[in-house]
Amino acid sequence: MKKRQFLHAIAFAATTVAAGSAMAQSTPIKFQLDWRFEGPAALFLTPAAKGYFKDAKLDVTIDAGNGSGGTVTRVASGAYDMGFADLAALMEFHANNPDAPNKPVAVMMVYNDTPASVMALKKSGIKTPADLNGKKLGAPVFDAGRRAFPIFAKANNISGVQWTAMDPPLRETMLARGDIDAITGFTFTSVLNLEARGVKAEDIVVLPYPDFGVKLYGNAIIASPKMIKENPAAVKAFLAAFAKGMKDVIGNPTAAVGDVKARDGIINAELETRRLKMAIDSSINSANARAEGFGQVNGPRLSLMASQVSDAFNTKTRVNPEVVWNGSFLPSKAELNVLPKK
Repeated sequence: MKKRQFLHAIAFAATTVAAGSAMAQSTPIKFQLDWRFEGPAALFLTPAAKGYFKDAKLDVTIDAGNGSGGTVTRVASGAYDMGFADLAALMEFHANNPDAPNKPVAVMMVYNDTPASVMALKKSGIKTPADLNGKKLGAPVFDAGRRAFPIFAKANNISGVQWTAMDPPLRETMLARGDIDAITGFTFTSVLNLEARGVKAEDIVVLPYPDFGVKLYGNAIIASPKMIKENPAAVKAFLAAFAKGMKDVIGNPTAAVGDVKARDGIINAELETRRLKMAIDSSINSANARAEGFGQVNGPRLSLMASQVSDAFNTKTRVNPEVVWNGSFLPSKAELNVLPKK
């Protein structure tokens, strides 16, 4: 009996050591989203829920964010290892902080086209970019669409715009009330927020930046230089697991939003499914994404964006496109084949 107990104890100890060893092999990654747990967060929550990160020996913690600028800053500070942020915000950080010791780098493009647009109500008479001349526009000061508006204005000869700043929850409310003529924002955010405030979809005018001469990239996965230097294998494993999950999200957005609902039970699943589908159609499975390949960037287009951001944001130094992007960690072409035929 004692011998049997001894053998059981040995077996239990061996199992415990093995389990501890397996846990020790998992690389912890703190990941910061660009925004709240809404539909698009499924892009990261689904591979986590399906165990793709775990299978890649990664212990990934995903936190909500409050804007791309904050995400870039937190990854730069070392508080987070990786994040999801607007490429323009990353470029601005690089150019305005040339001496910063830890400047994050984009390692995978996700929103090949910026989701930013100008939105107005039909009753305002705004139908084209030219109609924005002399109008009163509103957006939070850190809004990606507002920051990039000078690029949109230059491409469409717009002048005399007056800006009103507000907190994010008030943006669509002020437009619906008529306090401002138009707003900037991510289309899949503001259109649905306007509908939630009683505005009918047919009464909303949307002027997407990509449709009017602005070929900016949108959100990318970024990584800290420390993470890239000390654990490049983990960065590569993260991107491969993410790409695997992306295929599932695109294939079944409704199920993917279920993973968001599991993380934040108060979301409206139907609404967030619409938001996710809008994000996929407008920014992920776009013509540019299909031409360039999911996850990748086009060199000349990246250089043009760097120049435009330098001018529009009036940065301290010019953006160097060669230091904001590192595509060496991207998965194989087969793994990146996640976009369905349009």
